[in-house]
Amino acid sequence: MSDLILNVTFGVAAPARRVPAGNRKHRKFVRRRLLERKRALGQKQRQSAPQSGGDRARKRSCRVRKKKRPEAGGGKREEHEGKDPTGSSGGSEPSAHGTKGTQGAKKTTKGPVRAPGLPPAPSKFVAIDCEMVGTGPGGRVSDLARCSIVGYEGDVLYDRYVRPTEPIVDYRTRWSGIRKQHMANAVPFCKAQREILKILSGKVVIGHAIHNDFKALKYSHPKVLTRDTSKIPLLNRKGGFPENVSISLKRLAKEVLHKDIQVGKSGHSSVEDARTTMELYKVVEAEWEQHLMLNSEQECLPPQTNPDLTGVSEPGAHGKRNRMEQRQQVP
Repeated sequence: MSDLILNVTFGVAAPARRVPAGNRKHRKFVRRRLLERKRALGQKQRQSAPQSGGDRARKRSCRVRKKKRPEAGGGKREEHEGKDPTGSSGGSEPSAHGTKGTQGAKKTTKGPVRAPGLPPAPSKFVAIDCEMVGTGPGGRVSDLARCSIVGYEGDVLYDRYVRPTEPIVDYRTRWSGIRKQHMANAVPFCKAQREILKILSGKVVIGHAIHNDFKALKYSHPKVLTRDTSKIPLLNRKGGFPENVSISLKRLAKEVLHKDIQVGKSGHSSVEDARTTMELYKVVEAEWEQHLMLNSEQECLPPQTNPDLTGVSEPGAHGKRNRMEQRQQVP
């Protein structure tokens, strides 16, 4: 038999190399993390290392939260936009550091803001005068035929002839100055009423015997916003008339303003009468407004009671019983 030579090596077989899972980018990331844990990665490489998906998401959410934070003016912009209180002065002016004011505030205001307790601004005052004609049986019903409104400085805000709803029986030309030709292009009463009330809304209205003008307009103005120069005692005092007597506009103008109005036979001018009424009011404006404010403050004060007579102010049976006890205690 031939010789058979066998070469046999004894040893442990090496385990198969495990292929890391994931793509190339993921393996690179895992390897870098492993080096970071072993502190084998330099400082520069650590700073330039790509951020993880979780870190990027966290920073993105922080940025989103910062955008939703309210501005320095307080409150969210969408809550304040278009809802500022009346009289606000708009956004605050930029400071030296360039900070912005509240962007939601309005930039314009409708009128001057007055502090509480002060009289109304001059722009809130108007004077009115109306001329009437006669309608109805015998022309005894007074209907509006002309209306004039002037501002604080006498500027004409409205001056129109008005066509009454009823046929005119008496033009009263001697006092009203109205003639038939004036009605050719006159404004219908309903339209004129809308235009006039729009001007008077929210204003302090001055007139002489103004209740007659409001009656012709078929309108009632708030009492606190009405000034009747025929019922201001200060004017009568300055003209030398009794305080509780209603004096005509013509006589007041003559004695207080030293001017003649309503002269001639062509009738009254409602513009001239309205301007004269405003001038008369301005003579006593400061004193009269102060007087009205003091009266309004006194009306707002609670009624004062005598502390020694507590039962007098109590209503019902308890008040009566206390009064009976007080009478019995009086010697």
